[in-house]
Amino acid sequence: MGIQATITFAENDNGPDVVGLEPADAGLQHCLQLLGNAGLRPTRQRLALGRLLFLGGHRHVTAESLYEEAMAANVYLSLATVYNTLNQFTEAGLLRRIAADGIKSFFDTDTSLHPHFYLEGEDVLVDVAEGLAFTKMPEALPGHEIARLDVVVHLRRKRT
Repeated sequence: MGIQATITFAENDNGPDVVGLEPADAGLQHCLQLLGNAGLRPTRQRLALGRLLFLGGHRHVTAESLYEEAMAANVYLSLATVYNTLNQFTEAGLLRRIAADGIKSFFDTDTSLHPHFYLEGEDVLVDVAEGLAFTKMPEALPGHEIARLDVVVHLRRKRT
């Protein structure tokens, strides 16, 4: 069964909206639901990147790696569009930004609180498999509250 949709264009827009979609493509439906639940309009760019991000299971990506993946899938977007879309997804709660090395950010499709290993020299971020427990959290500064806790353990290969 093919996809049946009505594409509408708006001036000064980031792309077409997709409306009137038939339930033919489960992946597209899933992305439409994720975007809708997050309060984001389903533009062509958001749907294309959403399919790459959210249909392959849990993963960590950088803007550059997602851009390369999009290009390989014949989804032609600028790197700036990829950055903007990742930031919009993060602000909407669909992704979690992890600043592993102070320069490059990774985007995690698992938004739950969990620690990571960053493999220095390999530029890879992976989840810590076993649980990590904190017995005491610091008090927030006066007039502030703790928004989230990011734990990144930096690893490097042993020198032999």
